[in-house]
Amino acid sequence: MKKPLMALQELSFRYGTHGAPVLRNLSFDLEQGQVTAVLGPNGVGKTTLLYLMLGWLHPDQGKLMLDGRPLGEYSQRERGQWMSLVPQREHIPFEYSMLEYVLLGRVPYLRPLESPGEKDILIASHALVSVGLDPGDRRPITRFSGGERQLLMIARALAQQPRIILLDEPTSHLDLRNKRMLVDIVRDQAAEGVTLLFTTHEPEVASACANRVVLMRDGSILSSGTVDEVMQENLLSATYGSDITVSEVRGKRVTL
Repeated sequence: MKKPLMALQELSFRYGTHGAPVLRNLSFDLEQGQVTAVLGPNGVGKTTLLYLMLGWLHPDQGKLMLDGRPLGEYSQRERGQWMSLVPQREHIPFEYSMLEYVLLGRVPYLRPLESPGEKDILIASHALVSVGLDPGDRRPITRFSGGERQLLMIARALAQQPRIILLDEPTSHLDLRNKRMLVDIVRDQAAEGVTLLFTTHEPEVASACANRVVLMRDGSILSSGTVDEVMQENLLSATYGSDITVSEVRGKRVTL
C-alpha cells in the first residue's frame, strides 16, 4: 500500500481549555500529486485545519504524520521547505516590490542574514510569470488590488518550491479570468508531482480541479471521496444547510 505524503489521524482541536470544539476527529490522507478540496461554509474550522497542518497550532488529540514522521519532529525550516501557505489575506505594511515580496518564499533555503542569490531571483521571477504578473513591475505592492495581492501570495508560495501547497480560500478575491488561471496553476503543479490542498466554500472550484473532496460541517467531516462520490445534492445540502441542486452545463457541474 502506498504511503501517504501526509496523514491526519483523528485530529481534534479547541481554542483554550474551556472553548467549544473547533475540529472533531478529522482523518484523511494526502497523496503525492493529489489535489484535495476541503469544502464547507464559513466558520467550520477550515483555516484552523490548515494551521494544524503547518504546525502553527497543535491538536488536542490525534496525530499529523509527514512522510511517515510525526510533524513535531520537523524544524520550522524543514516545514518551510516541505509546505507553503497561500492565506486568505495578509497585512503587508512595507512597500515591497513584487519581486522583493515573492523572494520571501526563498527564506527556508537561506542561512540567517543571507541575501537571495541569482538562483533565488530566477525562481521568484518564474513564479511571478506563472501567475501572470510582470517581475519588472516596480509598483509597491501596497498599491495593488485585492486580486493582484492574491496572485502575489500564490507566486510566493510557488517560489518556496514546496512538496505540499496549502491554499486558504484562494479564489476569494479573484475575478473569473483569474479563477480560471488559478485552476490551471493547481492542475499544472499537481502534474509536476506537487500535492495541493485548498479550502473553499465554492463547489464549482472544487469540481474544477480536485481529485478528492472533503465536506466539512460543524468541525467534522460529513463525507469524503472523489468528486463524483461527494458532489451530490443530498451531501451538499447537508453541508450547507440549504437545498442545493447540482446540474451539468457543457460537461461541468454547476450548483444552484
